[in-house]
Amino acid sequence: MLEKIEQVWNIKEIRNNILFVIAMLVVFRLASHVPVPGVNVANLKSYLAGNQILGLLNVFSGGTMANFSVIMLGVAPYITASIIFQLLAMIVPALEEMTKEGESGQQRINMYTRYLTVPLAFLQSFGMIRLLQNSSRPILSDLTTFRMITIMATITAGTMFLVWLGELISEKKVGNGMSLLIFAGIVASLPTILRTAFVNYTSADLYTFVMMAGVAVLTVVGVVFINEGQRNIPVTYAKQMRGNHVYGGSSSHLPIRVNMSGVIPIIFAISLVLFPPMVAQFFVHARSAWLSTMAVKTIALFQNQIFYGFAYFFLVFFFTYFYTAVIFHPQKIAENLQRQGGFIPGIRPGKETEKYLGMTVNRINLIGATFLGLIAILPLLVQGASGSTSFKIGGTSLLIVVAVAIEAAKQIESQVTMHEYDRI
Repeated sequence: MLEKIEQVWNIKEIRNNILFVIAMLVVFRLASHVPVPGVNVANLKSYLAGNQILGLLNVFSGGTMANFSVIMLGVAPYITASIIFQLLAMIVPALEEMTKEGESGQQRINMYTRYLTVPLAFLQSFGMIRLLQNSSRPILSDLTTFRMITIMATITAGTMFLVWLGELISEKKVGNGMSLLIFAGIVASLPTILRTAFVNYTSADLYTFVMMAGVAVLTVVGVVFINEGQRNIPVTYAKQMRGNHVYGGSSSHLPIRVNMSGVIPIIFAISLVLFPPMVAQFFVHARSAWLSTMAVKTIALFQNQIFYGFAYFFLVFFFTYFYTAVIFHPQKIAENLQRQGGFIPGIRPGKETEKYLGMTVNRINLIGATFLGLIAILPLLVQGASGSTSFKIGGTSLLIVVAVAIEAAKQIESQVTMHEYDRI
């Protein structure tokens, strides 16, 4: 382990990339402590502590909501915009063609995603302000129309600043920038969660802490297992005569990972499972009785741990399949194999190979999606057995932290390997 770290540190380019990423994460944490003026922070923290949904959002934002920071929305609007465009790419022919154009098409989709992030951040900031205005304790004082628009514009600018930071981080190939920002926010909030747990610790909580530690270990082991697991499909390349020389005739394999989508399904699932109750918060005090009743019932439904667990599991399961379909294209792989003279033993090239790859990926995804979904709701099961309300947040946070750390380690390792090849 120490040898690997030393090897990475001795390569100047990689060392500079890592230091740059760390510097950007420090900037992110500094920005999280820059509050919007005129906010009663004490009343805000009290309100978030009594609201389970907003409390969870505050943890994932790294405490930026508790400070009513200029970056209080984090990268949530960008993630929402990404989900929208990935869904549209499956039904809109023009966007589908862009996804097939390679890097240039992806850059155009990223540009449209950034454009959509702006109005989404503006709307989410308006919704957050309106939600805080419904608090029994005053949080925002003297909120005129001009001041509200100014606050919304400031929060939107903060979100776009984070999107820019995330893209700068992604360019350094030390991990996905947006995922690392979420990672930094969670890591920054974990000490506070642990401190709260230990301050309130009593001898009766020993059993709960043992269960927490066991689930934490299982979560780490499970995430590593599904991220490292893969199936190798054998590929044989036919011999070809070119002049007096014979080419090909070699055997290789096509690696199919158990979890191709990494931590993206978890992030997408959390974003969507929190959306309905958060929207419902706006209509609790609506003038229409039926609308207010529906909002209260929606919040109560998502606070039901059984329904929340099933919804969370289903969304993780769905997004694992969905995101794999976005990034893995059996048709392209089958065409490339046929063009290079390669084939899977016992499978005819072309359409048959495409069908075989699609079927194989779907079967592997069934294991990966189920396993990832179970790991995601495992802390909820422990919460039900122990009665602890804080561990659900810590368990989900741990799931994201481990997955993002593995992804970053893999990208750094690939850079080290490329550097070694360049030296040869």
